[in-house]
Amino acid sequence: MGLETILVILLWVALIAYIVWRFMPASGLKKMKQEEFRASLRKGQLIDVREPNEYKGGHIVGARNIPVGQMKLRMKELRKDQPILIYCQGSSRSNQAAKLLMKNGYNNIYMLEGGFKNWKGKIKKT
Repeated sequence: MGLETILVILLWVALIAYIVWRFMPASGLKKMKQEEFRASLRKGQLIDVREPNEYKGGHIVGARNIPVGQMKLRMKELRKDQPILIYCQGSSRSNQAAKLLMKNGYNNIYMLEGGFKNWKGKIKKT
């Protein structure tokens, strides 16, 4: 087997490993159905991890916008002693944000199952 073939195989393995890691659910992340999520809104910190333009187009009433790309810099805005309820459009960005938060000592993280695209509750546009 030539060096080029080995490099191509290694690149494919690395790409597959990255994709699996990125979409693998965060261990310890609790998914909530809409009814349960809605009932918990006042008991925790509600965070929309979508981009600002998505947030402005409509978000769950009471949510703060901390895009997943800014989470590392802004996570200090979140309290570790209160539950964190997160959502994105679907689930992949919520999962990424949860992994980052858990890695930095945050617990009690809950994700809206199905994301904002399936939300049936009140929304606010800014």
